[in-house]
Amino acid sequence: MDAAPHIAALQVYPVKSCAGIALDTARLHPTGLAHDREWMVVDPVGHFLTQRDAPRMALLGTALDASTLTLRAGDAALQLPLDHEGPLREVVVWRSRVPAFDAGEPAAQLLSDFLGRPARLVRFDRRHARLSNQDWTGAQQAPNFFSDGYPVLVVSQASLADLNRRLAVPLPMDRFRPNVVLGGVGPWAEDALGDVAFGEARLRIVKPCTRCVITTTDQARGERDGEEPMRTLKTFRHDAALRGVTFGQNAIVLQEGVLRVGLALT
Repeated sequence: MDAAPHIAALQVYPVKSCAGIALDTARLHPTGLAHDREWMVVDPVGHFLTQRDAPRMALLGTALDASTLTLRAGDAALQLPLDHEGPLREVVVWRSRVPAFDAGEPAAQLLSDFLGRPARLVRFDRRHARLSNQDWTGAQQAPNFFSDGYPVLVVSQASLADLNRRLAVPLPMDRFRPNVVLGGVGPWAEDALGDVAFGEARLRIVKPCTRCVITTTDQARGERDGEEPMRTLKTFRHDAALRGVTFGQNAIVLQEGVLRVGLALT
């Protein structure tokens, strides 16, 4: 490769399954990038909603400043303090039942109107610990907010380029919703990285990321867009043990630090 291995892009998703935010720098905490998946959309009984159920969630925009989360739904917008603490309720994300702060009626109305179904916004209660599966993390405890199961998702530019060479129509990286995009490495190099450092920050690659129907959703239109990339990934990235196709690697945080675009991998 012409360039040394480095961070090519950083992306944070404050609200699970909603639009992400491209960053130049990001603080890495044990739960992942600061505020990543700290908020989540749920149905009336507290079960999590994602683009699997509602592709239109891709069009829900997010923004962060030092003290505020902004959620945009079309022409409507709502601001909430990053330390919001509303009424507590139990919510479900995959196999986890966790306490969360309800964001209130204005947020629920905005989401329900935009998605065309009853929905509410909740924020993770940081007093609770939701850990990654220790079958994959071993003795290392890895806390998460509302991610699917691991704090950080790592993908390389070269892996996407290799996939796109096999597709009739190339796809953008946003289909795969990574946190850390690597440059200066070969295709699928992330599969074999192990422990990696970016300055003082350290990650450990622990589990291939199995992909789902969200990858077939056009993130700019909030609509399903055929069978790709799942159809092509099945031809060369099927993992029998995981019973799915893989693209990217889940990672846990060994040491906090500041990540920035261009920072070298060591």
